[in-house]
Amino acid sequence: MVARVAADAASDIVRGNYFERELSWLDFNGRVLGLAGDQGLPLLERVKFLAIFATNLDEFFQVRVASLKDKLAANQESGASLVEPERNLVAVALRTRSLVASHGQAYHGLMDELAAVGVQIVTVSSLDVQDRRQLSKVFEAQVLPVLTPLAVDASHPFPYISNLSLNLGVMVALPEEGDTKFARVKVPSNLPRLIAVAGSERFVLLEDLLACHLDLLFPGMDVIACHAFRVTRNADLDIQDDEADDLLATVEMELRQRRFGRAVRLEVAAATGPDMVQLLCAELELDSDDVYQVDAPLDLSALWELLRIERPELKAEPWASVVPAMLAGAEESGGILSVIRQHDVLVHHPYESFAASVEAFLQQAAEDPLVLAIKLTLYRTSGDSPIVSTLIRAAERGKQVVVLVELQARFDEENNIA
Repeated sequence: MVARVAADAASDIVRGNYFERELSWLDFNGRVLGLAGDQGLPLLERVKFLAIFATNLDEFFQVRVASLKDKLAANQESGASLVEPERNLVAVALRTRSLVASHGQAYHGLMDELAAVGVQIVTVSSLDVQDRRQLSKVFEAQVLPVLTPLAVDASHPFPYISNLSLNLGVMVALPEEGDTKFARVKVPSNLPRLIAVAGSERFVLLEDLLACHLDLLFPGMDVIACHAFRVTRNADLDIQDDEADDLLATVEMELRQRRFGRAVRLEVAAATGPDMVQLLCAELELDSDDVYQVDAPLDLSALWELLRIERPELKAEPWASVVPAMLAGAEESGGILSVIRQHDVLVHHPYESFAASVEAFLQQAAEDPLVLAIKLTLYRTSGDSPIVSTLIRAAERGKQVVVLVELQARFDEENNIA
């Protein structure tokens, strides 16, 4: 950063009558993390909140921190004041480091609790010979064919690191030469992150399995160091609605460009040496302030995979949505439209059924000959939404159907375009 601001910036969260929004959001995510420590919740439900916290923080850096950095860069170019965006960035970094440390502590604590009931994430090196042999077969059959190690030297430039990808930074050397080279191995995102050890509820991390087989990727070379790292890039769409001749085409183009956004955060494993961190910062054009050392596996959104194990006693009992009381028996009394003609109906999702209320309402409207038009707003959608099918059917029956779709619903743009 151009100038160092006071270290107490994190406590200066009030601007006039308003809380500073980035720090307020971090406090919200801190409350999400707090649920991972709620002893009243089943263990795997608490694991969910570790994963949700991680995903939330990814989006925060892709959009909000990226926006602050854009403001700082714009002020530098225009000669405007640097104080506000720089103060916010320092405050955000201080608060985030505290949360990341708490996240790591919560992870280790929950792993200890899970281990006590037989669910473990273990290291490959801690397994016996038979288990390691089984995992080696998995590696050679499923993992090795999709790996592409890339070395960096005078004739091979530093590779592009895609947004939120998990990578191994490897320092290797030829025994007779001694000079070390940096190589990057991307951890495949199309494979499960947690690899089951046969016949048990033990798992190893994919990057750990990969690191234990580097000799197959770099034959005849000495592996000096190997550490995981991850890059977060600017994913905010900079679109001015009044400047876009065709908003749909503009959003599609911006989505294609999103993955090439500039780097805004570098996450590294806690044991990563300073030389590798400096190399990564130099190549990614990041400052040391943008580096977050993590005392836990990177990208804990992978913990969602633990929810696949068949241990119902470790999970919350699934909630079965109920038909709203006011709509119970609506079919026998003329349907939802007849109920609404008599009085308003308030529904509370997801506790009350969406299918028995909103979807049923639209389905009846699509079929009712007295309904001439359906007009609504869709913010977040899915490609196979039954609502979309119902609206198509209504239009085919000659009704006027008008839908306002929010193309720029963040990180749901592709679904909404579809």
